[in-house]
Amino acid sequence: MINKNETLSARRKRASEIVRILSETYPGAHIALNFGTPFQLLVATILAAQCTDVRVNMVTPELFRKYPTPQAFLDAQVEELEQAIFSTGFYRNKAKAIRAACAALIDRFGGEVPSTMDDLLSLPGVGRKTANVLLGHCFGTPGIVVDTHVKRISNLLGLVHNEDPVKIEFELMEVVPKESWVPFSHLLADHGRAICIARRPRCQVCPIAPLCPSAMV
Repeated sequence: MINKNETLSARRKRASEIVRILSETYPGAHIALNFGTPFQLLVATILAAQCTDVRVNMVTPELFRKYPTPQAFLDAQVEELEQAIFSTGFYRNKAKAIRAACAALIDRFGGEVPSTMDDLLSLPGVGRKTANVLLGHCFGTPGIVVDTHVKRISNLLGLVHNEDPVKIEFELMEVVPKESWVPFSHLLADHGRAICIARRPRCQVCPIAPLCPSAMV
């Protein structure tokens, strides 16, 4: 729960310390999706909706071998594409979203993934979460990706007090050091899987428990 009496300066200081400790705890924190190009990351991110990154990484090598370009995805038989991504779940909706994004890339951006927030948001099915993933990992533009881990843990830490992902993003931008925006989501994801587990948080061994108003120790 957020401390209403905590000043912005104090919250920024606490956020910096949280990032420092988590960076030492999870030195290998990085994006879990495998990709080689912005286009591959775009497709992988669409596939990752309500699916594990591990499963997506099992599907994408063969997928990108068969369909290396936006045009290749559009030229594919829909049923064939659906079968190729079947194991990621919601395969019909995902195939439709991928093809719609590919058509927009070809029609408006010469087949290339654009490098600005506004242009990315103009692509069908791309929201701020996906756009920030692409901007941060492909174009060197820092942003905060608000996934389920970030939403839950940043609220528990009292860095934000909001359930709306967009509002959380902007609130976190006010307190998390800009140089840590990109790794922040990976640090919280690793922490959420290892210690701050949703249904059974291990507060007794949490390295940031002294900085967490929700810690049960």
